[in-house]
Amino acid sequence: MKIVSRNEELLRDALSCIPQPSSRTSLASCNKLIRFEDISAAAFKIQCGVQKTPCMYSRLSKQYGMDIYLKKEFLQYTGSVKERGVLYLLMSLSQDQQRKGVIVASDSNFSMAVAYHASELRIPVFVIMSTSTAPARVKMCREYGAMVISYGTTAKDSQVHARRLAQENGYLYLEEEDSAVYLSGLGTVGLEMYEQVPKLDAVIFPAGGHCGLLAGSAAALKHLNPHISIIGVESESFPVLQQSLKAGHPTEDQACNNHHFYGDVSGVCFGSNSLQLTGKLVDKVVAVREEDILISMLRLLEYERATVDAEGAIGLAALVAGKLPELKGKRVAVVICSGNLALHLLQQCIAHALTLDNRVCRFSLVISDCPGDMSKLLEILAREEARVLDIKQERTFVTSELFTVEVICTVETRDKIHTAQLRNALLERYPRTVWTER
Repeated sequence: MKIVSRNEELLRDALSCIPQPSSRTSLASCNKLIRFEDISAAAFKIQCGVQKTPCMYSRLSKQYGMDIYLKKEFLQYTGSVKERGVLYLLMSLSQDQQRKGVIVASDSNFSMAVAYHASELRIPVFVIMSTSTAPARVKMCREYGAMVISYGTTAKDSQVHARRLAQENGYLYLEEEDSAVYLSGLGTVGLEMYEQVPKLDAVIFPAGGHCGLLAGSAAALKHLNPHISIIGVESESFPVLQQSLKAGHPTEDQACNNHHFYGDVSGVCFGSNSLQLTGKLVDKVVAVREEDILISMLRLLEYERATVDAEGAIGLAALVAGKLPELKGKRVAVVICSGNLALHLLQQCIAHALTLDNRVCRFSLVISDCPGDMSKLLEILAREEARVLDIKQERTFVTSELFTVEVICTVETRDKIHTAQLRNALLERYPRTVWTER
C-alpha cells in the first residue's frame, strides 16, 4: 500500500531539532529521521507479515453522540500493535545479524512480538524473563518459538543478564525505543485508517510513556491530511507524556512501576524522537482515571465482544469520561491497540467495572428471624427485577434486638436508574437498609 500526498515539509520540520537518541539498542538506523516515505515503505514490506485489521463502525456511536470507528489492532497474532514496528525492525537487520540472532529481556507486548516474528523469519531469538513473570507469558513466548530463560527476581536483573549474553555471543540486544525503523512500522496504522475511513475528523491513540504508536501514526496522518485532529490519552496516575512535553525532554514519573494492569501505559518516556513528533504533530493529550478505563473495558466487551487490556481501552476511555466534548457529531477513529490482559486480572476488572457502572450493588438490612420474612425480601427483589448474585445471613453477631437476622445481599441491576428504583423500594419496606457505597 502506498498513498501519495504532499506536505513532506511537515515531517521534516517536526524532526529538524531532534538530538541524537540514546543507544538503547545497537541499531545503526537510530539516528535516521522519519519520513513519510519510510512509513509507506514499511507498509509495503510488512503487509504479508501482519494483519490489516478492520476499522469498523461501532454500536457505541449513538451512546456517545459521534460516529466512532474502532481500529482493532488487538486482532494481531500476538494481540498487540507492536507487531508492526517489530516486524519492520527485524526485516531491516543485516543478514549477518539475523543469522546471529536477537535477545530481549521483558514480558511486554514488545517481547512477545519479537519472539513470534523472529521465529517466523527464522532468526534465533532469546527472551530473558524474571522468575516473577506470569507462567502464561512464559508459555506463550515458548509457543511462539523463542528460547525463554528465567533469570533474576526483577526486570533489571533480566536486562543485565540479557546484555551480558548479547555481548558474549554476538546477539543484538533489542529494547523498545524510537528509532525511525520502529516508528515507521507503527505509523502504518495511520496509513490504514486513512484508507479505511474517509473524511476522518479525529483519531484517538493511547499515549503514556511508550508513545511510538501515537508519534508514528501522527506523522502519517498529518502528512496525508493536516486537518485531522490527533489526540493522545494517558492515565492520570502516570501522566508521563504530559510531564515530558511540559519539560521539553523525556522525564520519568516516580510513580511509574509498569503495573501489570496498565502495561506499557505506565512505562517511562523512551525517546526524544517520539517526544518531538508528539509535541509538533499531536493536537491534544488528555488524562483519564482508572475508573474510566475499567468502564471502557466493560463497554468494549459488551458492545464489541472485544476483550482488551488497559492500553487497548484507554483511547475509548477519553470518550467515556467526557474529556473530548468537541468531538460531538464528528467522525472519530479510536485505536484499540492491545488485548493481552491476564485472565485473573480480567475477572477482577470486569467485576469492578460492573460495580462502578452501578450494575452490581450490595446492601444489608435486619429482619426478624421468623418464617416468611426472608421470602418477603426475595419477593421485593423479584418484583423489582433484581438478580440476586449472593445472599448471606448473620445471626450470631447481630447487634440489634434478639431473634433477628442481618441479611447481606449482592444483586445485579440494569443500570443506575434501576439501582435507584430498587434502593427506594427497599427503604420503603426496610427504612434502616444500609447501602454499601462503592
